[in-house]
Amino acid sequence: MSKEIEEQMDGSSSESDEEMEEGSNDGDDQPKTYLPGQPLKEDEQLVCDQSAYVMLHQAQTGAPCLSFDIVTDNLGSDRNQFPMTTYLVAGTQASSAHLNNVLVIKMSNLHPTSKPEDQNEDEESGESSDEEEDEEKKPQMTFAFIKHQGCVNRIRTTNFKNSVIAASWSELGRVDVWNITQQLQAVDDPALLERYNVDVVNNPVKPLYSFSGHQQEGFGIDWCPTEPGVLATGDCRRDIHIWKPNEAGTWDVDQRPLVGHTSSVEDIQWSPNERNVLASCSVDKTIRIWDTRAAPSKACMLTVENAHESDINVISWNNKEPFIASGGDDGFLHVWDLRQFASGTPVGTFKHHTAPVTSVQWHWTEPSVLASAGEDHQVALWDLAVERDDDEVLDDELKNLPPQLLFIHQGQNDIKELHWHKQIPGVIVTTAHTGFNIFKTISV
Repeated sequence: MSKEIEEQMDGSSSESDEEMEEGSNDGDDQPKTYLPGQPLKEDEQLVCDQSAYVMLHQAQTGAPCLSFDIVTDNLGSDRNQFPMTTYLVAGTQASSAHLNNVLVIKMSNLHPTSKPEDQNEDEESGESSDEEEDEEKKPQMTFAFIKHQGCVNRIRTTNFKNSVIAASWSELGRVDVWNITQQLQAVDDPALLERYNVDVVNNPVKPLYSFSGHQQEGFGIDWCPTEPGVLATGDCRRDIHIWKPNEAGTWDVDQRPLVGHTSSVEDIQWSPNERNVLASCSVDKTIRIWDTRAAPSKACMLTVENAHESDINVISWNNKEPFIASGGDDGFLHVWDLRQFASGTPVGTFKHHTAPVTSVQWHWTEPSVLASAGEDHQVALWDLAVERDDDEVLDDELKNLPPQLLFIHQGQNDIKELHWHKQIPGVIVTTAHTGFNIFKTISV
């Protein structure tokens, strides 16, 4: 049953979600930057450096949501005013397959970590109390549930025919397409949400369309940004199927899979500006570029063999420049220039993560800025345009870090996905086994 849950998303934990600081309990030592992997002394603890963040909040959803997407809303672009609001769609991975849901989520009343100077002056003059301020600034999270068969492996949204559409990959090997417009309206209006709660008991939400033609479950899924309603899905067998909307309001799925990969398709990314062109990565260690206008057996245009030393988990296609970033089980990030793709050599290689890279995404408007996450419990922010100053004096620990590494965010356990918010510059949302983080750093 769908319900409304309003709870605090705590952004003030003493040892999570941060570019951590290392401090001594005796107070003699000045706090210093903590780098992942460093041992702590018995009298040391990690505390969050709030000054490194413009905004930082945590959120819990009960069963973990290991895939989500940010919904494009009608609140405007380039938003910088607080408090902030964002909408998400996520899929649960509950312990029992029949207890899973697609969650339509509204996070609202998101305040910055620091107070404006004029507000501090007001408080000093006694115009407001800390208790009143805390209550007013309590973040809120509202849910609408859609029953889902099986755990949600991955979920992605698009705007199509004046509706918000979500496609979910189920562990049962089925891909469902949902219209979540009603749920988005419900989380905005308590009366509508109450009515939705009652109606959904007797009338469960049904998908607009379901496809069970994949031979196995999968993870690869992406909506085409240049051709509305077109979808690509890839499975753990090796197959990629192309979906196209039809006049009946459903989808026609080409039963002939794209031929090329020899193992599980882990991620799919449509070109941001070329219709019919997409990229995919696989456990077979290849990255492939496809032209879907060709017959499925001839659609593969370019292939990089052994692009990583092991499984390739994720790719991201730069929105401004002809670059693709990839992350693998080997912990490496590679950057590929499509103009030199056939050479099989990346134009950039970065090794910071100490465990498999699970998510990577380019910034939407800054073509040199990239975010990555991994099973080492880190989110790393990168600016590939940065070069090391030969005259710069660095601590021994910092000398070993790539100069392009801007920021390390920690505190979540086994981070699975991250997304930059397209409409709120610099804001990142991440999900992990320990819940969601939504934050903006002073670095980007």
